[in-house]
Amino acid sequence: MGFFGKIWDKITGHKAAPATAAPAAPRPATPPAATSAAPPAAPAAAPVDVEAVLESMAAAKGGGGNWRTSIVDLLKLLDLDSSLEARKELAAELGVNAGAHGSAEQNIALSRAVWKKLAENGGQVPASLRD
Repeated sequence: MGFFGKIWDKITGHKAAPATAAPAAPRPATPPAATSAAPPAAPAAAPVDVEAVLESMAAAKGGGGNWRTSIVDLLKLLDLDSSLEARKELAAELGVNAGAHGSAEQNIALSRAVWKKLAENGGQVPASLRD
């Protein structure tokens, strides 16, 4: 599992208030399935409200720092390694090449890349965090 996988697992493994999901659209009537037809697809899992999960984790820890914009604070909130070496690994995995390793420029780019990747993986992430 890559470093981003650890982030995703920490977020999706944490129990928070369920996100409000839109009701499923009614299924159109279909003729009886032929014996060679594939079974219907399983319903998609509800998306994870990433911000709500992290807010809950931060509240439980009495703060959480500036996890919305600081990659170091986000990793600490998730109880993950936030060292320069860990951030280099994450940057390589996500293809982030902004500024020198450990610089503010790279840390900001890395934070944005993590939020974007969380959204790409089905997490509900506010647009303000992905941009």
